[in-house]
Amino acid sequence: MVWNMQDYPSTMKNLDELVRKKAIDMANALLQDGYPEDRAIPIATKQAQRWYDNASPEEKESFRREAPPKKTDQHDGAKQNENLLDTNVQVKYQDKQWQVISKGAKKPSETYDSKDEAIERAKYIAQNKETKLEIYKQDGQLQETRDYS
Repeated sequence: MVWNMQDYPSTMKNLDELVRKKAIDMANALLQDGYPEDRAIPIATKQAQRWYDNASPEEKESFRREAPPKKTDQHDGAKQNENLLDTNVQVKYQDKQWQVISKGAKKPSETYDSKDEAIERAKYIAQNKETKLEIYKQDGQLQETRDYS
C-alpha cells in the first residue's frame, strides 16, 4: 500500500509534519522498489528523522514547499536505495563514547559506553539494512568487517 499525507501508517501519526512528509515519500519509494511494508515503514521513519536532524533550514523550507506525496508518485528507486539502504553501518570511538553511525552520516544514530553494546545495536541495523558492519578500534583503525548482505 502506498501513502499520502491523509492516509499513512499509524506509526507516523506523532511525527512532526515535515518528518512525516519525508517518511511517506521515502516509504513509498521503498515500496515501489519491492520492499515489504514492515521494513519500509521503520527504515523510512528513521531516515526521515535523520534527514530532518541534519538538514539545513533552507533544505527544510525547500522540502516544505514541495507538493505533498501522492499515492501515484513515481520514484527513482535506485537513488533512494543508495541513500537509504546501501550505506554500511560503523562502530567508532569518538568523544569518549562508542558510536553507531551510518557511513557518511554527520551524526551517530546512537552512542554507548560499551563497545559490545554498540556492536549489538549496529549488527541489528546492518542486518535490517542488509549491508556491512564496520567495527573500528579505539585508535581509529578498522578492526573487522561483517557482511550481512
